[in-house]
Amino acid sequence: MARQWSGGHSSSVLCVGASPGPEGLLASGGEGGELTVWGQDGAVVGRLCLPGEEDVTAVAFASAGPTRLYASHGDTVSMLDPRNLKGPAEDFRGAGEEEINALALSEIGSALAVADDSGAVRILELPAGKACRTLRRHTNICSSVAFRPHRPNNLVSVGLDMQVMLWGLQKTRPLWTVSLQDVAEEEEEENLLRRPGQLFNPPLAHCVSVSGCGNVLGCAAEDGRLHLMQIGGGSKLERRGAIRAHSQGASQAHFVGFLPHPYWLLTGGNDGRVALWDLSKHPVVAASADANVPPPRRQKGKRKGKQQTADKSEEEEEEAAAVEEEKSGPKLSIKHGGKVNWLCPAVLKGEQSVVVADQSACLTVYPLPQT
Repeated sequence: MARQWSGGHSSSVLCVGASPGPEGLLASGGEGGELTVWGQDGAVVGRLCLPGEEDVTAVAFASAGPTRLYASHGDTVSMLDPRNLKGPAEDFRGAGEEEINALALSEIGSALAVADDSGAVRILELPAGKACRTLRRHTNICSSVAFRPHRPNNLVSVGLDMQVMLWGLQKTRPLWTVSLQDVAEEEEEENLLRRPGQLFNPPLAHCVSVSGCGNVLGCAAEDGRLHLMQIGGGSKLERRGAIRAHSQGASQAHFVGFLPHPYWLLTGGNDGRVALWDLSKHPVVAASADANVPPPRRQKGKRKGKQQTADKSEEEEEEAAAVEEEKSGPKLSIKHGGKVNWLCPAVLKGEQSVVVADQSACLTVYPLPQT
């Protein structure tokens, strides 16, 4: 049964984050600079209005413990102690070139990635907050960024330019890029041959998440789909299909770290729906498992045949993905009702849950099924 947490905000809640550990706190950011820290029972632990009263667009807890909380507002990242929410312990002003949209902390907590409206991704060294690198390749707003688990020097960024980029922090250019626009144009041409007059929303990329294995990506996009990708050998990023997750734009995608395998993923959309997907049997996961298996040695005189076999294999994988998508819908589908601003998987007092932020001033908590 759904529970509502109230009393923490006076207007729309824009983002939610959970600190690690079974007794961890939660934080939510909202319009007008409102920042609230919650206990696991939904009680308000602390409230604060950040200087400047700019919208709090992202929050992130340090993985080392509950003593450091990072919150973005405007072009600033504030570092706070969530147990004593009287004011920022430190402000990293100008952390973003323009308004910040997303934050991501590396696993060991030594780096903070900041994505902003200019399309840039800045990497801040922690705890000092000094910008050590700026990644510029997006041509529109950079909406989301995520570090790869087990690979602290790799991160993924997505943006409203419909690009998904895999970065190595040693370089200022992406290791690999996938254009969702190119994919959409190819699919649109094929579909228009079958369905004249059908309209398609552009796949503006809103949110990206990386599975616990570090090799599978889920990207929520404006076309209502969850685009699935796999990182293979040589840091090659490949799109391996998509799930038609929402009837309107998909705004959120988060892999769930506390379920039995790393391929459970939560999505939320502008259609007011929240869904839980099991991707363990999707071809993208099989491709990830095989990514480190060396290919067979090429035999001379059979290049053409090999290429035809490879093309056929790709077609078979795409067909298998389509079949899997049709027959295996979400394991859980929630008609939340309001447009989803943020999803946060969390274990609250031992119960596996998802916290939903929408355009209201309340948070809604739904239990997840035992798997």
